[in-house]
Amino acid sequence: MADDKLSGNVKTAYDEFYQKHDEAWRMLGAKYKAQHIIEVCAGKTFKKVLEVGAGDGSILKYLADANFAPEYHAVEISASGVAHIQARDIKGLASVQEFDGYHLPFEDDSFDLIILSHVLEHVEHERLLLRELKRVAKNFVIEIPLDYKPGVDKRINHFLAYGHINVYTPTSLRYLLKTEGYEVEKDLTSMIEPEVTKFNTYINQKKSKSLVTDLKIAAEFAVKGTLSKLGGEKATERYANAYTVLCSKTGKQANIF
Repeated sequence: MADDKLSGNVKTAYDEFYQKHDEAWRMLGAKYKAQHIIEVCAGKTFKKVLEVGAGDGSILKYLADANFAPEYHAVEISASGVAHIQARDIKGLASVQEFDGYHLPFEDDSFDLIILSHVLEHVEHERLLLRELKRVAKNFVIEIPLDYKPGVDKRINHFLAYGHINVYTPTSLRYLLKTEGYEVEKDLTSMIEPEVTKFNTYINQKKSKSLVTDLKIAAEFAVKGTLSKLGGEKATERYANAYTVLCSKTGKQANIF
């Protein structure tokens, strides 16, 4: 049973997470996640879009306001997340449902596009979810945080505090997708924007605002951006904080042994 695959405390944890909802912080993060989706999908048109693990609906809200697609659907494991989505005025939202984390309540090839943004790092059985996504849609946008850095094993408790049980590099994500019958058509690496860093510093961490701190944040962002451009793919991956891919299904299933 799929319910057995979803650990008993996971659903409770996410219910509590959205009940402690921080609207401004989540909307700020969603702003850039939605921008990444729009950027990797540039030149393509999608009519029917499903977000899996839609959280509080903040990404869908931004996409709808940008007229990304005419029809949206959402599934989420937490009741509090579903309630937040339903409370938003999301233009074109056709359905919102709770799901068990692995089985989608839709027919084969029901959607033009599935969005899976900052979800895969939380999933215990990632290949099972990827196979289910492939059953239901034709195209996919997947974004992950780039948590894997040298010494990541010393920060396990830090990442577990955010529910990140999987860590990826761009290469490891592409490998996972290719072995599950996905073809990456376009990708994007991105760094945390200064606006987000300032909010985290001044609001979340409650540090005093100062011009010096503002200048340091802006300078760090500019330096990392320059080093990324000069250093090629390896440097880009080193300084990036997120990786976004647009992919389609090849029709092939993983051939393991």
